[in-house]
Amino acid sequence: MKTNTLFTTHDLGSVKLSNRIAMAPMTRSRAIDNIPNQIMAKYYGQRASAGLIVTEGVSPSPNGLGYARIPGIFSPQQVAAWKQVTDSVHENGGKIFVQLMHTGRISHVNNLPEDGRVVAPSAIQAKGQMWTDAEGYQELPVPQALSASELRATQEEFVQAAINAITAGFDGVELHAANGYLLEQFLSPHSNQRTDNYGGNVENRTRFVLDVTRGVSDAIGKDRTGVRISPYGVYNDMPHYPEIDTTYTFLAEQLNKLGLIYMHLVDHTADGGAHVPLYLKQKIRSTFNNSIILTGGYNLEKAEQHLAANLTDLVGFGKPFITNPDLVHRFQKGLPLNIRLDASTLYTPGEKGFTDYPVFEDEAVTA
Repeated sequence: MKTNTLFTTHDLGSVKLSNRIAMAPMTRSRAIDNIPNQIMAKYYGQRASAGLIVTEGVSPSPNGLGYARIPGIFSPQQVAAWKQVTDSVHENGGKIFVQLMHTGRISHVNNLPEDGRVVAPSAIQAKGQMWTDAEGYQELPVPQALSASELRATQEEFVQAAINAITAGFDGVELHAANGYLLEQFLSPHSNQRTDNYGGNVENRTRFVLDVTRGVSDAIGKDRTGVRISPYGVYNDMPHYPEIDTTYTFLAEQLNKLGLIYMHLVDHTADGGAHVPLYLKQKIRSTFNNSIILTGGYNLEKAEQHLAANLTDLVGFGKPFITNPDLVHRFQKGLPLNIRLDASTLYTPGEKGFTDYPVFEDEAVTA
């Protein structure tokens, strides 16, 4: 029996991956006027040796552009601009899924278009501040609760964005139901206190995520649709609640029935967050029949261990891909990693700290 390692191929539905290393989605805030650009094409193209690239969060809606300079995929101009990114990745032999991220209440009107609104399941303010280019850090506002008709419209925005993504050349779509953004805001009783059939018990709180997922997978194909989750994550003011295990087990069961191509589970332990219990990872693994991606503080050794234990099919790496555009090559050859991350440039415009990290051979020469 062939042993799966990071460097074996994997079929993600009809998408053939050259290895089991995923580049995890990371906000980088380089999209001036929320439009992808040439330096973004260069950035992703440099990292195309990953078996799968999942982009930074991309808004399906003007209301979802919560952060400064994050890209959208709802206008014709944005769709056309993404084509240079997908072309760059494909020309370099890679595969790329777009992550659709509606920020919901994690937003500020200064970061939205003139007619944009900060919306959420319920009018409950999240703790924290949001950077705005216009006025620096601002308190997160009280969001407007989505009405029943607005829920349907928001769902359709996700569906249209997914269709736009395929038009732009993406290999598939990941729906961001993690890290405290709109889809996860529906899952938690802390941010979702609705009294209609989208709030209350576990089945109701998962309904919007499942409606969106069903709509997207019907539009572009279940073999092109994945979902990201972050059980036990507290990022963006998402406190723990007693039904976490029940919520994510039920969600995995329902996503499995839909036949989605993957579930992507992120564990924030490496960043100081709460640990996702092994039993929950194992339960999701046994419940969901298609591919699993695990992300969160992995090194080469731990990744190989979890693949060998059949806990996952792909392993996601985040920050190591920022500083090592040739991460796959370094892993394969046992080369040292460049760990000198310039944190001050993570979310700033321009090429500095974005496309100027060297591959190993260039780094060795300059050293």
